[in-house]
Amino acid sequence: MAGSDLSRINDTGSLGDQLEAIIGQLPEDHLSLGELLEVFGDEGLLLLTILLTLVFLIPVSIPGVSTVFGAAILLVGISRLLGRPLWLPAKLRTRPLPAVKLRPALTGGLHWVRRLEKISRPYRLRRLVEGRAQGTFNNLAFILAALLLMVPFSFIPFSNTLPALALLFYAIGMIQRDGTAIVLGHLANIGTIIYFGILIGGGGMAAHGLLRHFTG
Repeated sequence: MAGSDLSRINDTGSLGDQLEAIIGQLPEDHLSLGELLEVFGDEGLLLLTILLTLVFLIPVSIPGVSTVFGAAILLVGISRLLGRPLWLPAKLRTRPLPAVKLRPALTGGLHWVRRLEKISRPYRLRRLVEGRAQGTFNNLAFILAALLLMVPFSFIPFSNTLPALALLFYAIGMIQRDGTAIVLGHLANIGTIIYFGILIGGGGMAAHGLLRHFTG
């Protein structure tokens, strides 16, 4: 099978250590989401989410990645919300990804995970994480962050970084049962919406000004 060259993750070591080990085993030329899913399995979907967000946490542009990774993260959120195994369309599962470009971007984003690991505390504000209502709300917020990541503003600074941070906070909060990380995810989501609102509003005002200039 295509992903047989990658070893499955284990539950030992920190999140950063596990991710670093996976990144170190990535093929030199191309890989696919299907291969990554084989590595992480359904029990490691949140860890897979963290891996997929890393590329957006540093100032690097890899065309098409936000759509592919955003769609995969969106489906992770939907699978968690519905309590079902992750399903990826064949086109998304087999689409080749540029491993040679992804490796340095993923490695560069690892420092965010290691920083958050030092800050995160298991079972802190656990009432915000545990419970059916809380789980539904947090998974819906997770899905919203994935949708925001897919918005085609990748050419604008921080447009991918803010929703990626929200997803990173949510994933770590859900893994660690850390309500504080979940709150930070909500704040990052709100910040993203405000930022996008400013971008859209500013763009509308600029377009209106140009229209008045040429028609007036």
